[in-house]
Amino acid sequence: MHLRPSKTALLTLTATILATPLLLRASDWPQFRGPDGSGISTEDKAPPLTWSDTENLAWKTPLPGPGNSSPIVAGNRVFITCYSGYGVDRSDPGDITELKRHLLCIDSKSGEKIWEKTVDAEMPEDEYRGFITEHGYASSTPVTDGERVYVFFGKTGVLAFDFKTGKRLWQTNVGKESGNRRWGSAASPILYKDMVIVNSAEESQSIRALNKETGEEVWSAEAASMELVYNTPAVVSLKGGRDDLVLAVPNEVWGLNPENGKLRWFAEMTPDGNISPSVVVGEDAVVYVTGGYRNKGSIAVRAGGKGDVTQSHVVWTSNESSYVPTPVLHEGHLYWVNERGRGHCLDAESGELVYQESITGNLASGAKSRGVYASATLVDGKLIVPSRISGTFIIDASPEFNQIAQNRFTSDDSEFNGTPAITDGRLYLRSNKFLYCIE
Repeated sequence: MHLRPSKTALLTLTATILATPLLLRASDWPQFRGPDGSGISTEDKAPPLTWSDTENLAWKTPLPGPGNSSPIVAGNRVFITCYSGYGVDRSDPGDITELKRHLLCIDSKSGEKIWEKTVDAEMPEDEYRGFITEHGYASSTPVTDGERVYVFFGKTGVLAFDFKTGKRLWQTNVGKESGNRRWGSAASPILYKDMVIVNSAEESQSIRALNKETGEEVWSAEAASMELVYNTPAVVSLKGGRDDLVLAVPNEVWGLNPENGKLRWFAEMTPDGNISPSVVVGEDAVVYVTGGYRNKGSIAVRAGGKGDVTQSHVVWTSNESSYVPTPVLHEGHLYWVNERGRGHCLDAESGELVYQESITGNLASGAKSRGVYASATLVDGKLIVPSRISGTFIIDASPEFNQIAQNRFTSDDSEFNGTPAITDGRLYLRSNKFLYCIE
């Protein structure tokens, strides 16, 4: 492993970085998997757990195109990304030069569009073939600090828009390469202090930090071993005020200094190939990683330390894994429904498998692709798990498997690949055709 921090970036790194302005409410859902990236809603008021075209549907808003990204919510606004112009129809992809991405700002109460911004894709772009047909060109979830909305559009770069007006504020290129599979981008940007941090492994085999206000590069850490790294990194706070930026790569977990991108520690692990599920942060600075292709598995590592911490900081390893969805950690257990529709529960302290049960309800019947891509969202002790074509499943977050409901919008035959957002007693769910509000 050879991380190469940018010399120019280190020179431009300011001595002190101001904290993020407190512009968001505690109930907001401002990034992928919620305010702390855990996928857990802590609201007292939970949304309904059953819905349909005629039950508990507050509104649905047509989208200009498909996408696997998730909605985010801040104040009375919902933000969602889509793509159009190319790769919408599997049988007739069209002209790649017509590819566009969209960022929509929608009123959370009425579903009315407040503003929409369209961005032309910069070429070269990966062709719509192979595995990219499973997720397309809008798989990264936006993030907001209440002043700006930040999006990651792969080879087109990272962009910032004004929260209120949608005015484009800056656009920064983070690479125009392609991984050896040419699968496109998937990781979502996160915010740390005055930086936007992006896993741009697919574009440049790097992870980068940009200044939130200007888009200028603060640091860049590059490594050839970042091939096929699709997960969203996480920040872990340690005793003594130190933060570690944790990223999973094939066969290793890395802990970086989020201030400059330098590698602090690493731990070896079994999962290799493409690593898609995001890092999960638990108590006592333990992080959980799952994924892999041929050599699959999961690992729990205590963040912190220096250098190779494989022998000193690995808590447990397991052969159980999730290929795409990210687990939820709840009351000492890790829960996920994998891409084949099998519910998993692992003991977070030991890594032992508590249960593995198949979801019922004709999951992925007739589908050409995997049954579940979205990560579960937890609210009021229940897991909300959208499947791609068979509706959304409600499961008890309990060591005893209990499937409660299966909810469908029968009028929508498109795929549901985004992770739900929850705030103010509402659940926001996207498909390739609509954004739904359930209340």
